[in-house]
Formats: sequence, C-alpha cells, structure tokens
Amino acid sequence: MRTYGRLAMRRNQPPAAAPVTLTINGTTRTAELEPRTSLLDALREHLDLAGTKKGCDQGTCGACTVWIDGRRVLACLTVAMAAEGHEVTTIEGLGDMREPHPMQRAFIEHDAFQCGYCTSGQIMSAVKLIEEGNAATDEDIAEFMSGNICRCAAYPNIRAAIREVRDAAA
Repeated sequence: MRTYGRLAMRRNQPPAAAPVTLTINGTTRTAELEPRTSLLDALREHLDLAGTKKGCDQGTCGACTVWIDGRRVLACLTVAMAAEGHEVTTIEGLGDMREPHPMQRAFIEHDAFQCGYCTSGQIMSAVKLIEEGNAATDEDIAEFMSGNICRCAAYPNIRAAIREVRDAAA
C-alpha cells in the first residue's frame, strides 16, 4: 500500500461503486456503478438493455449510439454518471415489435442490415439525421451518417430506408 499525504492508495483496487440513478426510455432506474463505468456497460451489463451494441469500444463505429436529452451520443465514450439527471433513449425506447418506429419498419422493408450488429446505432442516428434536417441528399445522408459504420456495407439499403422515412415525413 502506498501513502500519498493522508490518503492510502491500494494498488489494483477499483474505485468504490456508488448508486447512480438514470432515466432510460422514460423509466427511472438505479444501479451500483463504479465511477468509470461507461453508459454502454451500464446499459448492457447492469440494466439488461442489450439493444445498444458494443462494437469497437473506442467511439469509432457508432454501434453504441443512443440519445441523451435528444442528442446523439456514443455510449461507449460517455461515463454513466454523466447521464444522471438526463433522459437517455436507447433502441428499446424507440419502438417495439407491436409498434415499431417508422425507421425500424423502413430498415426491415429495405433490408438495411445484414448481420444486424450496427443496426440499433444506425437507426438511432438515422432518426436524428432526419430531425436535424441533414437528409436532403444521399451525399448529406452519407456525410451525417459517417460515424456509423456497417461492416457488411449495407449502405445503399440504409440510405433507401432513410429516404423513405424522410419523404413520408415531408
């Protein structure tokens, strides 16, 4: 054990867990989390919301895209404690099997996924893309969706799904 001033630091000891209260998809939930726990790990490992995927865990693939207060964020780069007091929306909060969101329906109709791993992040970004007014052209869609990588290269079908929802909303 090393001593720094009055504090004794134990090697390889994680910081103590503390209760964190998160509002996710309109429901308030509390979990005991270490301060360094990412929002992605809190969702998947502590709150049993596995729709948000862990792709790269480095913020480069977009598979973990969720919304905080209506803005797109990468859950793997967001500390869960930072989301306390904010509204988090995951793919589970967007729609369900009985009442899918129009973007979820369009992804199915246009076969806008293959392996499906990136799909939840793609859908969460696609919905916001239209709301933000950044879906006017295929070039705009490609540019503003560039943070969401599809390793199966279903991009033409993803763009078709986005165009369908964009045109229906117009």
